Amino acid sequence: MNRFVFSPTRGAMVAASTLLLTSPASASFLSGEALDTAADWLAILVLILVPIGGIVLFWLVHILPEKVAEKRHHPQRDAITTLCLLSLAFGGLLWPIAWLWAYTRPVGYKLAYGTEKHEDYYIEMTDRAKAGELLAHDVDHLRDELDAMAAKGTLPARLRQLRRELDALDTQPPQTPAAAERNA
Repeated sequence: MNRFVFSPTRGAMVAASTLLLTSPASASFLSGEALDTAADWLAILVLILVPIGGIVLFWLVHILPEKVAEKRHHPQRDAITTLCLLSLAFGGLLWPIAWLWAYTRPVGYKLAYGTEKHEDYYIEMTDRAKAGELLAHDVDHLRDELDAMAAKGTLPARLRQLRRELDALDTQPPQTPAAAERNA
């Protein structure tokens, strides 16, 4: 059996021949002045775009509680918006409070004011009722909510006007298609 015997001389010759046969490595497709120019432009882009992207991301995360409160018709939406703005000024320290506040309902708010919704909800629902997009049951429920607020004495002037508009919807007789075309 013929075995390969390692000798220090043979190892040195193999290492020397390997080093002589190698070519210089290049990690870039650019070289010289082009490489320096590309590195300069890349540095400029990183120094400008990364901070701008970070600021935009920070801002977008900080308005999330405001968007949640708006979507859920939170009665204290304006206060949550103010807390989000303050959180931006204080480096995000108030953001968790705004986030929690947006997902919770005030404990005694309905007891005190007769509703758990922001005023914009009633404006939006009245507009939908005028357009005929709500069922009679939904319009009755909207009236009941506005009446409950009025009974507590917390119905703002704008909502009182909306309540009168809802009453006016009932007094108008339903129009036939022919009458609707004549009025149009």
